[in-house]
Amino acid sequence: MTASLFARHALLECGWADNVEIRIDTKGVIQEVETDLRKPASTTDYVPGVVIPGISNCHSHAFQRAMAGLAETQSSSGDFWGWRDIMYRLVARISPEDLKAIAAQLYVEMLKAGYTGVAEFHYLHHATDGSPYDDPAEMSHAVVDAAETAGIQLTLLPVLYQYGDFGHAKAGPHQRRFLHHTDTFEQLLQQLSKRYGQSEPIRLGMAFHSLRAVDETMIRQGVSALQTLPENSPIHIHISEQLREVEMCLSTTGQRPVEWLFDRAEIDSRWCFVHATHLSSDECRRLADSGAVVGLCPTTEANLGDGIFPALSYFEHCGRIALGSDSHISVNPVEEMRLLEYGQRLRHKRRNLLAEPSTPSIGASVYRKAISGGAQSLGLATGAITPGMRADLIVLDESDPVLYQKRGDQILDTWIFASQRPVVTDVMVAGKWQVRDNRHPREEGIKDAFFETISQLKLVV
Repeated sequence: MTASLFARHALLECGWADNVEIRIDTKGVIQEVETDLRKPASTTDYVPGVVIPGISNCHSHAFQRAMAGLAETQSSSGDFWGWRDIMYRLVARISPEDLKAIAAQLYVEMLKAGYTGVAEFHYLHHATDGSPYDDPAEMSHAVVDAAETAGIQLTLLPVLYQYGDFGHAKAGPHQRRFLHHTDTFEQLLQQLSKRYGQSEPIRLGMAFHSLRAVDETMIRQGVSALQTLPENSPIHIHISEQLREVEMCLSTTGQRPVEWLFDRAEIDSRWCFVHATHLSSDECRRLADSGAVVGLCPTTEANLGDGIFPALSYFEHCGRIALGSDSHISVNPVEEMRLLEYGQRLRHKRRNLLAEPSTPSIGASVYRKAISGGAQSLGLATGAITPGMRADLIVLDESDPVLYQKRGDQILDTWIFASQRPVVTDVMVAGKWQVRDNRHPREEGIKDAFFETISQLKLVV
């Protein structure tokens, strides 16, 4: 055993329990959970707070944290496509060293907010002129180095991206750093697999940028390339995020995006459909029935004016979700969970909409969906405090006034809907404490490197 924790109150797979001891092995996997103990053993780490499973962040573009707040003026176009133009200006400047500094700072912020793992949707592959680096995986290594520096679990998703729009439109100069043909992309996957394999805390999967950026042949070949990775390696794709995307897909193919993809690919639990903002009723049903997960990013979707996901229709079919911070206008899972529910209230003009049939608690329902679907989206055995699961845990400060005398699911409801200050005090990833008393051991050096990078980039909108 490498660790044994004792908590007065913890959320286990079977529900809330008191006086809980959690025993963890050398690989960071929970071996035993015992409840209703009188007192902890002398060698046990006493945790002064409420222990719950950590949250997996299903969707990240780490470099975009550097531009957070720079697209909030009327001088920029009032839609996603105008925001994208500003993002391209940032893309034109970032080096591997810049990416590592930005991502490391972001990942520390994630940990301190309660995210214990992240799926990095990584499409920034090449040098600024679009040519491969001497090591074609240079930018991927920068992301991995950042995750290892911060101590967060990383699922790296190299992105296949070739076209600029539907109909095989040629990619523009701003997209040249993203582009791969299927043969060079397969080589990248093989190189990353050889370098990282199954080494913790790195997992590998892949992503298709969107149906705008790939065609049917590329999707088939990309999925085939995953044969070099474990069977449950995740596959992610941006889909149906913007109405323009749905309209262009209908105009080009005669079908809606999710409909088109289901008719041409074998969709299963490996897949994560990121955003899926604009779904028909039939697409909700097909997506839920497939076992795939929808990766929702409510703060980014609100910031970009994407629209509101049809959660009630989707949940009627028992659909699975994960949550992500995407462009990182916010790095806070509480805001993602809160806005998911509030968006439905605004859309349907009613309160308390996303509770599961088995529990009246909105907070508990949304949180449980997020940790289960999040683990699935990262391809990890996590998201529950039970033997066989990774010890990815967060501690909530029970001494914070907002949580005083709250018990059971009231803790989650209060944390999500009523907390205004950070209440996450400690964060454990795979059995190792990465945050204690709201401090990360490397945060000062990581922050200094981030400041230096931002100063050198001289970002001006």
